[in-house]
Amino acid sequence: MTEDPVVSGDDAQHFKPPIIQDNATGWGPCDMPEQFKDMPYQPFSKGDRLGKISDWTGAAFQDKKYTNKYQSQFGSGGQYAYYHDEDESTFHLVDTTRVQKPPYQRGRFRQNQRNMRGRGGQRGGHQNQLQLLGKGLKMRDRNQRQQRKWPMRQGMRNNKNQPPIKSRDASVTVRPDWTTIEEMDFPRLAKLSLPNVKEGQDVCVHSIACPWGALAVPNKSPLFPTRLCCGSLEYYDKTYDRVNVKNEKPLQRIDRIFHTVTTTDDPIIRKLSKTEGNVYATDAILATLMCCTRSNYSWDIVIEKIGEKLFLDKRDNTEFDLLTVNETSVEPPQDDGNSLNSPRNLALEATFINHNFSQQVLKTGEPRYKFEEGNPFISEEEAGEVASVAYRYRKWDLDNGVVLVARSEHDAVMHGPNGELQFVSIKALNEWDSKVMSRNWTLGDTDLKMFLLPTTELASLFLLPTTELASLFLLPTTELASLFSSRGRCCPTYYQLFFVMTVFLLSRQLSGDVEWRQKLDTQRGAVLANELRNNSCKLAKWTVQALLAGSDQIKFGYVSRAHVRDSSKHVILGTQQYKPNEFATQINLNMDNAWGILRCIVDICMKQKDGKYLIMKDPNKPMIRLYDIPDNTFESDNDDGDDDDAAPDNTFQPLYPYSSVKRI
Repeated sequence: MTEDPVVSGDDAQHFKPPIIQDNATGWGPCDMPEQFKDMPYQPFSKGDRLGKISDWTGAAFQDKKYTNKYQSQFGSGGQYAYYHDEDESTFHLVDTTRVQKPPYQRGRFRQNQRNMRGRGGQRGGHQNQLQLLGKGLKMRDRNQRQQRKWPMRQGMRNNKNQPPIKSRDASVTVRPDWTTIEEMDFPRLAKLSLPNVKEGQDVCVHSIACPWGALAVPNKSPLFPTRLCCGSLEYYDKTYDRVNVKNEKPLQRIDRIFHTVTTTDDPIIRKLSKTEGNVYATDAILATLMCCTRSNYSWDIVIEKIGEKLFLDKRDNTEFDLLTVNETSVEPPQDDGNSLNSPRNLALEATFINHNFSQQVLKTGEPRYKFEEGNPFISEEEAGEVASVAYRYRKWDLDNGVVLVARSEHDAVMHGPNGELQFVSIKALNEWDSKVMSRNWTLGDTDLKMFLLPTTELASLFLLPTTELASLFLLPTTELASLFSSRGRCCPTYYQLFFVMTVFLLSRQLSGDVEWRQKLDTQRGAVLANELRNNSCKLAKWTVQALLAGSDQIKFGYVSRAHVRDSSKHVILGTQQYKPNEFATQINLNMDNAWGILRCIVDICMKQKDGKYLIMKDPNKPMIRLYDIPDNTFESDNDDGDDDDAAPDNTFQPLYPYSSVKRI
């Protein structure tokens, strides 16, 4: 049996208690650890705003309403904190993924969003406001009441209800060597008027030698001049008038050649410039200038002055010929370039739809209506069928020695009710996203003036008859008429104002919350009224082009995407027909003002010296500017090899072939 070793007193293990700091006045250590000395620290909250150090605008633009937006809200909501230190068996994670929201919510709850960033921020803001007593509290309540009443007094036209301002790009970059000659703002242009402009006359010729032959029919007497019209037209297929939502037709891809030839590239205008007129343009260029006060996007037109003659041209390889989409909408498309609904992709889609629709609704394979001369822009190098189009050269006398010569276009021909021949312009309206196309709108002075309109004018504003206008509110026509006085004017009673406001809201938003497929057959006029609001400039230009060409009818087609996320497949939902003069009256298109704008621009350019000029719509302001530019501007590399700094413009990439004749 062994004995345990004896341990001496010096080698025995002893318990050494740690140093305990007794803080009699609080809790925590009394002394600062060595590694944390001289280290700055300030309590903070994760909901605090960052950027106070780099906020250089704080001194110049102080926000008096939210003076403490950068102050720390740490500990302000401590009394509401919850501490859980018991059973955690029921603890589980939840999905905190943020739902993607649209970038613009029309000012909804915008007044309280600044203090709602973070959990502590909102409570701290309320806690600070609760400290206001006496006169300060009364002052705050009075200011809040005034802020709520102010938008109602201003007709809901405050800045919080306006869409966010996004700067647009100019159609062409202004170079340092360009000189600004004139700035014409839209309010001044809207007041111009040139009344009593007579209907355009067809340019008549007897014999003009051209590369493809004589313009006049041989063996014709000089006493019977020939009307200068070129090309051939197919007949309109009236079966498309019976197309509706229940009997829709798919939009086909028709491979035909469309010519977009500018003024100086037109060989006929070059010949006519020696004998006829002193101002030369195309119908598309004239419509852009005459409807410039309705445009929002930037565009440009080149003007060449040679002696006493003006030539209005569009630049090559630009987006001038593309159709805009929702240009005049309260919320125009603002997606990035890669998006399906970006402005440029929507313009390409609209142009694609318009060209295919204008050829699909024709009687293909049947004999065409041919003019004396064929299409002057067909070259031997082109392989393919040319689209149905007729070019009509007309002239207008604008007084004071100004004679305008322009090339206009027809898309088709049809027989009228009495068998007469009618020329038709065919255009297509397209629906790309009914949810985006129908956002809420703000009420302005123009809308309020509708309360003072008679019943017939009120109905015509919606492109609806009086009976259909009454049916919107489920009232008979007699009861609708009883709401108005004997003179036809709206009486200023609350019930009548509420009635007109309700009808107005319904007509403006009939194509909003629902798709075209649900309301196009029953409320087609209201759908077109919504298009007039979103595409006012495009519809006005189409109407001006039809009036300049002397078209008897203008056909509108309603084309929608087969699927909202697919921009390559479309269906035709219906058609609608108007006379250009009547449609111009319904959309409030004043041709006297349109001629006045054109005459004003011509007079300003006529006063300048010979050279090259450019008219450009400001991308972000309602005005157009006239620039004096060098003569070699926009020249191609083949014509001017010295211009090495100018990069080739490859922005215009059409979805299908565009053809253009070469310069002569």
